[in-house]
Amino acid sequence: MRYVRYALENQQTWGMLLNDELIQPLTAAPYLNGIPQGSPVPLHAVTLLAPCQPGKIVAIGKNYLDHIAEFDSKKPETPIIFLKPSSAVLDPGAPIILPPSSVSSRVDHECELAVVISRRAANVKAEEAKQFILGYTALNDVTARDIQKQDGQWTRAKGFDTFAPVGPLVTDEVDPQNLKIRTRVNGKIRQDSTTANQIWPVYELIEFISACMTLMPGDVVATGTPSGVGPIQPKDIVEISIEGIGVLRNPVIAGR
Repeated sequence: MRYVRYALENQQTWGMLLNDELIQPLTAAPYLNGIPQGSPVPLHAVTLLAPCQPGKIVAIGKNYLDHIAEFDSKKPETPIIFLKPSSAVLDPGAPIILPPSSVSSRVDHECELAVVISRRAANVKAEEAKQFILGYTALNDVTARDIQKQDGQWTRAKGFDTFAPVGPLVTDEVDPQNLKIRTRVNGKIRQDSTTANQIWPVYELIEFISACMTLMPGDVVATGTPSGVGPIQPKDIVEISIEGIGVLRNPVIAGR
């Protein structure tokens, strides 16, 4: 099942895709037990929004060995957790807004498999983690690389508005550790890997994160990026594609 959040006639709501043409409206988000209501609406008549409204985005750094190598870094002993603010969430198709060059002169794309949490999760064991996952989506962990290096920690570099494009949301049965993941910029492949290359798999990450902070319905866990990260420029089109999930496409524009 593919879930969407959309705007129609100045109202925002959730729905599930019935096919390539119709959306069945829901009473609420699927992670808030939304049920079908009303008649289907045509897909072409709506504006797609980010498929969730997370209270927090919990992201993982250095979860692919090849990405660690491209930055001449070391494999961490445990997963590295950082947070992206919910204000960074960006809708599919909406523009990634680059900071002024006086603020940052190097902004990179980072394709990531992300998890959407279905219910309150605290001290969850890896073998139970699947029960707390609503579905999977694509996330672009947009990063001001020069600020990241300058600050020595990652919050500001990864926290700008529009720096977390998300979508679509799929609840079909998928193996999160066997999915091809790619980034294309203007049609050219920049990142090309598989989630099988993750150091810490999804269920282990849920256990690790939920041992120190409670995950709430709608929260997003971004599971790290493979090698090939690189700069994006105004007028670029960035596409994150994940096997079995779909394509997240966003243009890039200059900020003021």
